Amino acid sequence: MIRSILDNDLYKFTMQQAVRKLYPEAVAEYRLTNRGQTFFPGDMARSVGRAVRDMEGLRLSGGQREWLASTCPYLTPEYLDFLAAYRFDPQEVTVTQDRGRLFVTVTGPWVRTILWEVPLMATISETFFDLTRSETLGREAVRERNQAKARYLAENGVAFVDFGTRRRFSAQNHKLLIRDILDLPGHSLTGTSNVHLAKEFDLSPIGTLAHEWIMFHGALAGYDSANAAAMAAWLKVYPDVLGIALTDTYTTEVFLQAFGKDLAEQHVGVRQDSGDPLAFIDKMINHYRDLGIDPADKTIVFSDGLDPGRAVTIHEACRGKIKDAYGIGTNLTNDIGPIPLNIVIKLFRCKSSAEATWRPVVKLSDDKGKHTGEREELGRCLDELGLA
Repeated sequence: MIRSILDNDLYKFTMQQAVRKLYPEAVAEYRLTNRGQTFFPGDMARSVGRAVRDMEGLRLSGGQREWLASTCPYLTPEYLDFLAAYRFDPQEVTVTQDRGRLFVTVTGPWVRTILWEVPLMATISETFFDLTRSETLGREAVRERNQAKARYLAENGVAFVDFGTRRRFSAQNHKLLIRDILDLPGHSLTGTSNVHLAKEFDLSPIGTLAHEWIMFHGALAGYDSANAAAMAAWLKVYPDVLGIALTDTYTTEVFLQAFGKDLAEQHVGVRQDSGDPLAFIDKMINHYRDLGIDPADKTIVFSDGLDPGRAVTIHEACRGKIKDAYGIGTNLTNDIGPIPLNIVIKLFRCKSSAEATWRPVVKLSDDKGKHTGEREELGRCLDELGLA
């Protein structure tokens, strides 16, 4: 299911480089959350475990390294040396099952375990649909659906990126999706988060950072300082590139308290991943104006459960006010009949070194249903931020 070490989202590699530079001793633990309460078939854990063991043989080839060096110049030669020597270690992953409940834990050095999340989620998704033998649309119907979506986005002036690796139906369906879109004259696909497919189809790999970067800094610096600390650390590694800030780890309202003029000027824009996107547009425009910054010079990347219709609606609301970009995920890579899984693998706890004490981490959101972490720690976070 995962046949290339690059079959992963770009932000995993950019974060891995940052972790290696700034926090090489940190230790992390990730856990699966089954938001949709899916009942998994009986052979699920064994099948996923087998796929995990198969990943041990993946490695960066010389050609892949050369492509990364030329396509992603912000990935340093030192990091590419590290990635060339990197091997997935199945001992870092535990997969068990209790009847229909699946439990997945990843534990080990953060600089190593950070690469597991996306391919693990893709593997869980593909394994589930394989074991349940889910009925799907025929190939021609899927192709027509893929191209109809791409055509609609292009006709409405919406440039978009494929963000669908994590909950795709299968690796093959993901590849065929990209091919279908690229076969459409006048398409508006500008890239993909999947580095392997970016290389295969000569697309731009797109991505910056994920919530776990801010979550780690919440444990390191405290929740009220997490956003500022995370942005400052990111800028140490990437002062001139990858300047999209993620707003909702501890709610956008808390983020904006840290997003002063200096940080706002150093970032080309922000990413909206939960809450009401239309309200978010107004909030960001007003914030930039209050800082004396022209919103028209900034970008919002929208990535929260998008489909083409939703993207077009948001695009119309942004027109003439602020630049916009769209990362569309599951609706592209898993819209062939069965209901997609609603799962996430999130950072659960971390520590600054092997000798340090574990610290629980949490993620808030602009949607309360997306809060993750232990209930007691969530309460402590909400109290500290004045959100209880």
